[in-house]
Amino acid sequence: MSRKVLFDTETTGLDPKQGDRVLEFAAIELINDLPTERNIRFLINPERDVPADSSRIHGFTNADVEGQPNFAAVADDILAFIGDDPLVAHNAPFDFGFMDAEFARLGHKTLDRERMIDTLALAKARFPGLPNSLDALCRRFNIDLSARTTHNALLDCQLLAQVYVELTGGRQRGLSLASDGDDELTLVTYAAVGPRVPCLVQPTTAELEAHAAFLGKVKEPIWNSG
Repeated sequence: MSRKVLFDTETTGLDPKQGDRVLEFAAIELINDLPTERNIRFLINPERDVPADSSRIHGFTNADVEGQPNFAAVADDILAFIGDDPLVAHNAPFDFGFMDAEFARLGHKTLDRERMIDTLALAKARFPGLPNSLDALCRRFNIDLSARTTHNALLDCQLLAQVYVELTGGRQRGLSLASDGDDELTLVTYAAVGPRVPCLVQPTTAELEAHAAFLGKVKEPIWNSG
């Protein structure tokens, strides 16, 4: 089982070196590159003003973050969730830079760049010369964008998880064969639309009979060995 964490931030601006801060953090768990139900999301008081230009992008204002916990109050929860697993983000150097700045203020070590998986870099390699923003990739892969009226970090994570599946192999990732205990084969795959969750496909009696008849015509079929 392979675990990764896909995350996104919203910030007060573009440069942590100029005093910009994280005001929203969201992350979801990926197992074998597919999202599970585990996620976290924090709206954070950045301890500075939220410029109007930034508010127009993500929709958060000073009033929204007033009274919310600061980064120090949620840092341990974030670190516990991300663990030591690979970290997936779109334009990952941007998000890593902001998280490093926040952790540095608290005396924590920075995020290891060996953990970084940048979906923007993956998209540019696959679609050179084309627009590769999250919106553009969602449209390219026919992923529903109707709920994305602003840059909400958790929603962006959920959309990016679908994009990541497409960038790393498409909707048939996770295809496998397993026994159900009665020596019949059960196909385990994932839904082609909507959330990618395990979906068992059980062959019918007629299909099993047709399969057995076909094997009867095959000389020493390996499926019947053992």
